[in-house]
Amino acid sequence: MATRTNSGPSPVMLGVIGIGAVVLAGGVWYLQRGPAMAPPPAAITPEAKAYVRNLRLSDVGIKATESYGGQQVVEILGKITNAGDRVLNAVEVNCVFYDPYGQVVLRERIPIVRNRGAGLKPGETRPFRLPFDTLPGSWNQGAPQLVIAAIQFG
Repeated sequence: MATRTNSGPSPVMLGVIGIGAVVLAGGVWYLQRGPAMAPPPAAITPEAKAYVRNLRLSDVGIKATESYGGQQVVEILGKITNAGDRVLNAVEVNCVFYDPYGQVVLRERIPIVRNRGAGLKPGETRPFRLPFDTLPGSWNQGAPQLVIAAIQFG
């Protein structure tokens, strides 16, 4: 009866171990790299910055309601007026929420005039509604600061 001597792992076994190590290393890299970062929103253009003085935000108020699922929804309601001489296709604002100590707890960029339809014409006033359902618990319950972040002309 002949005895077989084992001279080490077979080439097939080495290949399987090698492929497993590569897959494991790739999985670890993928999980540790974190979420893909979205490009930062475009800064306000000099043309838009000059036009901001023609925009009026008025009747701005805050309203809290409870959704059907029992979640609190905070809405910022108000009106925007285009007191300038150009049609605006889109206007975005930064909504900045603070804690009781004046520290920023949330900054969110939201459109108040959307790029559809006829836009906001010169002299026109339009209502807006900005809903928030995930405000931090440290929020001071006050109205946020609204800052024009972008203007797209028609």
